[in-house]
Amino acid sequence: MSKPILIVGGGPAGLAAAHALGSIGQKTVLVEKADRLGGAPILTGYAKLVPSGQWAKDAIGGMVARVEANPAVTVRKSAIVKTFSGQPGAFTATLSDGAIIEASAAILTTGFTHFDSVNKPEWGFGTFPDVVTTSQVEQMISSGRGVRCPSDGRKPKRVAILLCVGSRDRQIGREWCSKICCTVSANMAMEIREELPDCHVYIYYMDIRTFGLYESDYYWKSQEEFKVKYIKARIAEVTSDGKQLIVKGEDTLVKRPITIPFDMVVHAIGMDPNVDNMTLSAVFGVDLHRHGYIARKDAYGAMGATSRTGVFVAGAAAGPETIDDSIAQAHAAAMSALAAGRNQILQAAE
Repeated sequence: MSKPILIVGGGPAGLAAAHALGSIGQKTVLVEKADRLGGAPILTGYAKLVPSGQWAKDAIGGMVARVEANPAVTVRKSAIVKTFSGQPGAFTATLSDGAIIEASAAILTTGFTHFDSVNKPEWGFGTFPDVVTTSQVEQMISSGRGVRCPSDGRKPKRVAILLCVGSRDRQIGREWCSKICCTVSANMAMEIREELPDCHVYIYYMDIRTFGLYESDYYWKSQEEFKVKYIKARIAEVTSDGKQLIVKGEDTLVKRPITIPFDMVVHAIGMDPNVDNMTLSAVFGVDLHRHGYIARKDAYGAMGATSRTGVFVAGAAAGPETIDDSIAQAHAAAMSALAAGRNQILQAAE
């Protein structure tokens, strides 16, 4: 096709779609609002990825390098799509940097937003400096500094990881499971134990959802090999006695209150819809799921199809997703976009 395919979002899904199309010589324009590619794994500073165990800077960094080196891919950073009009095979997009893109199809790979723990104040975030998020612990690990209490830099001897912070919580309007937090938390617990063998790590959970093969590789491995302790509980609050953090709640297995002191408490934060989804919905003319993600049609026709013909979606833009599955969805959406553009060209020629 003479016209490129427009890809919006330069995280793992967008990079995968651009690479898939670029590898067969299909021109693409990849638009990223940040000043660099890589999405959350790079911009947030993820450590080792699940399930590959590779460092994010290497795995996702390699994807960035492949895309930026591909002559079929044009990358426009620090830009957003302001308008989008036309029909499959003949779309026109205007960018915030003044560029005008003629495209045959579009793929939305705009990702998600990390839940802000300020919206769960009773669990101590924003009040006590040693209450942190999984993203912050990822940054500690990836930076090489190691896991330390932010208040004074000491190595924690007791760490609690609280699951479902911003997930499965109707009281704050988050009814969905964020899919990957249980596995990421089990992996993080093992990383903490590996770095700090004398540190006791507890994971507080409602249910454990280390789906598929993750069950043995993370849930059971973290308990049996790394001695991570799991407590099925309902957390009431996180407070402080002036020396340590105090996690208060109910052990829901034995139906009794529990109060345990910790040096550090980690919020396993979930995935929220991208904060820009309302704008993206209006610009691209696509419907949103009732929870605010970009709605996609069923998978029995074109993979990644949205409510607008010729516009596709992949990855966490459409709901909580793993990096590996986001990449797979992006490859499928790339083929759907390629087929949609070519079909319009053939129809116009008839």
